[in-house]
Order: sequence, then C-alpha cells, then structure tokens
Amino acid sequence: MLGEKVGVPVFEKGTQDPVETAKQAVALAKDEGNDYVLIDTAGRLHIDEQLMDELKRIKSEVRPHEILLVVDAMTGQDAVNVASTFNETLGIDGLILTKLDGDTRGGAALSARAVTGKPIKFVGIGEKLGDLDTFHPDRMAGRILGMGDMLTFIEKAEQQYDEKQAKKLEEKLRKNRLTLTDYLDQMEQLQSMGDLSQIADMLPGGMAKGFDPSQIDEKQMAHNKAIIQSMTPLERENPQILNASRKKRIAAGCGLEVVDVNRLLKSFEMLQQMTKAMTKGKFRGLGGMMGGGMPNMSRMHGFGRKKRLK
Repeated sequence: MLGEKVGVPVFEKGTQDPVETAKQAVALAKDEGNDYVLIDTAGRLHIDEQLMDELKRIKSEVRPHEILLVVDAMTGQDAVNVASTFNETLGIDGLILTKLDGDTRGGAALSARAVTGKPIKFVGIGEKLGDLDTFHPDRMAGRILGMGDMLTFIEKAEQQYDEKQAKKLEEKLRKNRLTLTDYLDQMEQLQSMGDLSQIADMLPGGMAKGFDPSQIDEKQMAHNKAIIQSMTPLERENPQILNASRKKRIAAGCGLEVVDVNRLLKSFEMLQQMTKAMTKGKFRGLGGMMGGGMPNMSRMHGFGRKKRLK
C-alpha cells in the first residue's frame, strides 16, 4: 500500500458511507495523538449532484482546516470548470494540479488560479512518490516563455550531488580514465534525477539543443546496468581484459546475450572518445553530452538510446 511506502498509517472501512469513515478516522487520529489527518475522497464529476452533496456532508461533519482540490491538468479548459464548481460548492483553499509534466504551456494552471482566486499549492510532475512538488509560479512562467527552470534543475542535481565523487570523476575525465564503474554511477544518477523529458524542459532553449528524450530507452538502460553489475570489480576497472569466455559468463549472469555485452562495450568506447573531445573543448551543451555534435554518437546505445526500425 502507498501508506506503508511513505510510513503513514491508513484508516479505511471499505464501502461504508464515506461520511462515517471520515468521522471515525478523525476520532481515531485524536485518540492516537496524530497531528494531521488527510481525507482522500474518491474522484467525481462536478456535475454529479449526489456525490457533490456527499462532499458537503463530509465538510459539515469533520470541519477540515483546509480543502485542496486535485485537478488533472491534461483536461485543459475543463479543469477550469471543475475548479470553479468545486470552489462554489465547498469553498476550497487551494489546488493541486496533476500531470503538469504533460501540460507544457501551463494554461490550466493559470486559468484555474484566475477563476477560483485560490493558490496552486502543489503540482504532480510524474508517477513516482517524489514527483509531487511545491508550485512555484515564477518557474512555471519561465517554462511557458521558453526560459526553462534552472532553479528546479539545480535543486534536483544537488539532491544527487556527491562532492567527493564529483571531484574524483572530474579528475578521471581530465585524464580520460573513465571506468565502467563510473559509467554505472552516471547512469544511476541520471535516472535518479527523474524523467529525462522533464529535465530537458527545465533547460533554457539552447542548452537542450540536439537532445531528444524520446530516443532514450529505459529498458536498454536497465540491461546495461545489469551487465555491468554482473562483472567483477577487476573487469569494471579494466574492460580490455574481457575476452570471449568472460563475456559469455557475464551475459549468463544477467540473463542477456553476448551481443548485448558487446554493444555496451562499444558504447563505452564511444563515451571515452566523447570525454576526450570534452577535454579538448569540443563539448556543446546537453545535446552534445547525449549524442549531438559528436562523431558517430547517433549509434551510441550505452545510455539506452532507442533503435530506429528501417
């Protein structure tokens, strides 16, 4: 259950009257000394009078300190109608917009705020637990105007940033001594920052030039990680020792084929070529890092670049 994942106790009574469930939940929370109670009601259409009346009864019985309306930003203009009706019926205190990663222009966000006069407090930018974020109107404006959202990008990077590891990697890049262990670390850090299309959207226009997130294959990245994890520490540090028998053992250990191991090694070799070019000052923005502007990088599959069918 979601509650177990985040360490929050959940009170539920199946299909009984939601009003009674809400009352019992608040009473139990008081008895157990809890500071907060989140009452998550079922989704409903704003034109369903019976279900809207149910919400009014819940509000009357439990007297919540704050009512937040969750709106799907992908519904476009209808999100405005929903927000307006719920505000008139319940007197909401704020909005949570979900799927904002799919509403690149942010029109629903601006319109819902204008119609209700209530602040947007949180936004959902993905499907993972960490993808619920505080809403920053200035950052949204930057995205709408094509200026990116560098503050959020920096915050995400800082969450994954290890100063000692970064200095160590910098020294290796200077000397062109990148290993498969470093390669694995960089893939994991890249994935931990979130959806790549969201990351690209945070960058000002020119910085993401040549970077197409749709070409990144998450499944291929998982395969590459499994291959490296099947290697011994010696093999990760010295991939040149990987002969036919070692490759066969590695492939068997991760449930893949020798051809997959060879593909990874080829892409790692190309990454080494890229780092050499970077040290010579030929690196150009995110597009260059992920495949643009570098010789033969269109064939690099190490980070999980999708194959094009002919």
